[in-house]
Amino acid sequence: MSREARWNALLELVGENGRVEVEDAAAALDVSAATIRRDLDQLAEQQLLTRTRGGAVAHGVGYELALRYKTGRHAPEKQAIGRAVSGLVAVGEVVGLTGGTTLTEVARSLAVRSDVVGDTAAGPGGQPALTVVTNALNIANELVIRPQIKIVVTGGVARPQSYELTGPLASGVLGEITLDVAVLGVNAIDTEGGAYVHHEGEASINRLLAQQAQRVVVAADSSKIGKRAFARVCDLGQIDFLVTDKGITAEATARFAEAGVTVVAV
Repeated sequence: MSREARWNALLELVGENGRVEVEDAAAALDVSAATIRRDLDQLAEQQLLTRTRGGAVAHGVGYELALRYKTGRHAPEKQAIGRAVSGLVAVGEVVGLTGGTTLTEVARSLAVRSDVVGDTAAGPGGQPALTVVTNALNIANELVIRPQIKIVVTGGVARPQSYELTGPLASGVLGEITLDVAVLGVNAIDTEGGAYVHHEGEASINRLLAQQAQRVVVAADSSKIGKRAFARVCDLGQIDFLVTDKGITAEATARFAEAGVTVVAV
């Protein structure tokens, strides 16, 4: 198990139970107690939990939103997609993230990268290692305690179903900034109509993020490919990468490639 996977698992255990013991975590993750102690020390240094004698406890209220946002978040495919998307982002870049369970995994993967969380992590000219612009409250909540990541929240009206901020307040902020890369979570994507979400307000924000970015990445598991939803975000001509799982068919991969979209299947 990679360090990133262990850290996510440990944070999950602490979030669900309020605390974790070293021996219990070592048995659950099938690693040594020494490894767990080292992981807990490093997570405590990032203020993600508080170390105790023999274990750790949750740090403040940092888990509340993330734990309520559970639907599908543990799917291995989405975690793999999150790691792959993270690899497409360079240190020092400005990253736009929409909401959704897959994008939550993207945020978590970005947050545990060694070149982002290390003591010497920094972007060009002493800037933050990453700047993340998001309209998702749960993602902002998870990343705001990372000192090397600058968080910009769009503002707007919150949708309780997705924790995303939408409306003219969000649009006003996004209209004034530029992004190196926008990562979009979608409910559906096909080779004819492009990317879709269920809610028109979310579609509007996703569309604006794509317009403000030099590169656009769609993160979607294969169950969403070949489908359509109510509100269209953008056509394939605006998408540079589709990061998905190996459930995508060879035919769909070829059709996306013909449209100029690079498919990364993990």
